[in-house]
Amino acid sequence: MALNFPNPSRNFDASRNGVRFVGHDGVFEVPFFIEADALMKPSGAAGGIETTQAECLAAFDRLRSAIHDVARKIHNTRRRSSYILNASDFR
Repeated sequence: MALNFPNPSRNFDASRNGVRFVGHDGVFEVPFFIEADALMKPSGAAGGIETTQAECLAAFDRLRSAIHDVARKIHNTRRRSSYILNASDFR
């Protein structure tokens, strides 16, 4: 079954400086975490430790389609129970 994202919710994780979101592969939840640097580089923001929750969530919302595409690609090639997406995944 294909990975999809029926739930648009996402949460900022301040301790790890990034955003968590969940995909679904059939009945299975597939957790993802995307690092703040991966969110900020494509959007032109500075990124780094000064990245705020609002900046990360806004960047995630702007890039949601591309993030989901990368998440699907990675899930299809590397089956795992959870994934961490970083800037190199978007090159």
